[in-house]
Amino acid sequence: MSTATAKKPRLTTSAMIASIASEGQRTIAAPFGKALVTLAEQRPEIVGLTADLAKYTDLHLFGQAFPERFFQMGMAEQLLMAAAGGIAKEGFMPFATTYAVFGTRRAFDFVHQVIAEENLNVKLCCALPGLTTGYGPSHQAAEDLALVRAIPGMTVIDPCDALDIEQAVPAIAAHNGPVYMRLLRGNVPLVLDEYDYKFELGKAKLLRGGNDVLLIASGIMTMRSLEVASALAADQVDVAVLHVPTIKPLDTATILAEASRSGRLVVVAENHTTVGGLGEAVATALLTAGVSPQFRQIALPDAFLDAGALPTLHDRYGISTDAMAKTIKTWLA
Repeated sequence: MSTATAKKPRLTTSAMIASIASEGQRTIAAPFGKALVTLAEQRPEIVGLTADLAKYTDLHLFGQAFPERFFQMGMAEQLLMAAAGGIAKEGFMPFATTYAVFGTRRAFDFVHQVIAEENLNVKLCCALPGLTTGYGPSHQAAEDLALVRAIPGMTVIDPCDALDIEQAVPAIAAHNGPVYMRLLRGNVPLVLDEYDYKFELGKAKLLRGGNDVLLIASGIMTMRSLEVASALAADQVDVAVLHVPTIKPLDTATILAEASRSGRLVVVAENHTTVGGLGEAVATALLTAGVSPQFRQIALPDAFLDAGALPTLHDRYGISTDAMAKTIKTWLA
């Protein structure tokens, strides 16, 4: 068959992609659901609630293991949050799941007033954070961190991979108070096991050192940052990667210690709009402490994002590995 008539390779991604793993990457299926089931075997006070999205947040595994402790609230996210708060008042520990757009934008006032104001022990675990779906602005939670960071007393977690999630589940359960955790579902990449990593609530972790660039990242952007560091090493660019899984409270001490090292370009990479996320939190910490490195941000634009296949969108908005590497090289030129 000639090249003119050869069929194009079939696209293997879609708008509602179930995993952000690249082809051939190591993954673990449903790490959140499995970790919660394991924890709930020892913690009878744990209950699971969702708003018609058990299968799509991996909470169905909890429902199968503990049907008497599982509550399906239907498509009513405000009710989900109100019910979780009421159940917490009775001494239980609700893990409530939905999509991040619904858990933040749609149900914000209920999270703020019912759960956070009374410091209730509710764990909100929300899937499709940032640009991890191609379904357009109705499903893309590009501003979820800005919303929940603004809530007094809310702990905010953005895990990188399956190991991070597995270890974060018991850690947020051990924390007394409301938690918002971004959730990766389905087949979740596994990368941090290669870096002697252990999740600690409120702590940032230096995964690799480097003399030219310090990449400060959270969530899937930590995985991308590690890939960028490997790619730029071929061009003799030495990149350090600092993983910040806890967005609030921020590990200011570790960030300042690393950013204070002279001669390095400091770049914050996040799967979130430039407004109100990790980048602004880090910039505020640096300025407040009088630390002023050369500072740049890789993030989603302050805009309503397009719909489409995720690899295309990640390239378009500059958060793919290749796009990040090219951008950093231009800053170093």
